[in-house]
Amino acid sequence: MLIDARLLLPIPHLAAAQRGVRLLLWRDDLINPDLPGNKARKLKYNLLAARAQDHTRLLTFGGAYSNHLAAVAAAGRLYGFGTVGLVRGEEHLPLNPTLARCRADGMQLHYLDRATYRHRAEPEFLTEIQTQFGPAYLLPEGGTNALALRGVAELIGELRQHTDFDAVAVAAGTGGTLAGLALGLAEAGHPARAVGVAALKGGDFLRADIDALTQAAAGRTLNNYEVHTGYHFGGYAKLPAELRTFIGQFEADFGVLLDPIYTGKLLAGVLDLIEKGHFAPGSTVVAVHTGGLQAWAGFSQ
Repeated sequence: MLIDARLLLPIPHLAAAQRGVRLLLWRDDLINPDLPGNKARKLKYNLLAARAQDHTRLLTFGGAYSNHLAAVAAAGRLYGFGTVGLVRGEEHLPLNPTLARCRADGMQLHYLDRATYRHRAEPEFLTEIQTQFGPAYLLPEGGTNALALRGVAELIGELRQHTDFDAVAVAAGTGGTLAGLALGLAEAGHPARAVGVAALKGGDFLRADIDALTQAAAGRTLNNYEVHTGYHFGGYAKLPAELRTFIGQFEADFGVLLDPIYTGKLLAGVLDLIEKGHFAPGSTVVAVHTGGLQAWAGFSQ
């Protein structure tokens, strides 16, 4: 186990100091090098369910640079599951670094054109997929389902062993990690809020999805979370100069590399919210580094 000082890092940013806010960074990306960050948490109870149901293969969906695909492939290698990845778009050779890593970890890659990929959540389509590639334990895109929330919710107890806090902030793609944190707070009776920074443009749909997820996982919707949709920097997987500069300066100042798809936007958003007075003076805000650094290989390419 890593020493505590490596997991919870003070971020003495000038904006936080000026507003009297204590900003901390939880290094979830350091806990498990093979399955870094929130992906390991989302997979934990899904892998147990797959084993209990006697599945030997995992099947899932993702884009060509998907952290989730990479995590499922790694989980298959580590825990003895075969893996199948249905990739959005056409095959391009040579494979990009993410898909090359997936294949090296034993994942079978198959490609779906974008029109077909849109049906990935429809029951009839999933039945066809199982007939073609199964039998397999089905993981949705991003790994987000009711079981995933249970794994993420455990982070709240871990954080509370280290510090008290008023808000815990995370980047939001499918909303599963944010929903899990909100559920963990609610079930612990902790009054802090879960703060989500949408990584993609048009993220207003996240609220409805998060409510559906907590309803499925715990039979209720929650009011202890918020979603901020103005920090997408042009959309999912966009890396404008402004965001690249911010990430470079953050690494220079605090010695932590953020990823270009999620945590870079998270910290930029949280610091802007702090500057705007969104968090009361004296508050402690914990931002969660969920990993995803493998995405840099794709941007470098």
